[in-house]
Amino acid sequence: MKFDMTYRVSYGDTDQMGVVYYANYLELFERGRTEMLRSAGLTYRDFEAAGYLLPVHEAHCRYHKSARYDDLLTIRSSVREMRGVRFTIASEILRDGELLAEGYVTLACVDAVHRKLVKLPEMLTSRCRQFMTPEES
Repeated sequence: MKFDMTYRVSYGDTDQMGVVYYANYLELFERGRTEMLRSAGLTYRDFEAAGYLLPVHEAHCRYHKSARYDDLLTIRSSVREMRGVRFTIASEILRDGELLAEGYVTLACVDAVHRKLVKLPEMLTSRCRQFMTPEES
């Protein structure tokens, strides 16, 4: 199952010409994954309280078209991989069904005290399994 949310492009998301540029799509990916986790009953604060950090290890974005100020977008997120220390979320940004950008972000799970990579906690894997697409589960 994929997680969809809608987002109205604000002026702060655009350049001086009113266009969403490449780097801001990565921010929209982050909004999507944050809300996906929230819908699963998790927040980044929950991870911190449990002693985990989830820093971005790598990010990829393929730009197709620009969004513009005041566009209503769909941010679609799904879990691509939950294995070992890696948690990868795929994202798509759409406007009226048209693909504007796509990519993925891989987060690494780190023990907050010892600053070492650790296996993904059960609290994450059990609640986010619902967002794995069938071909990826």
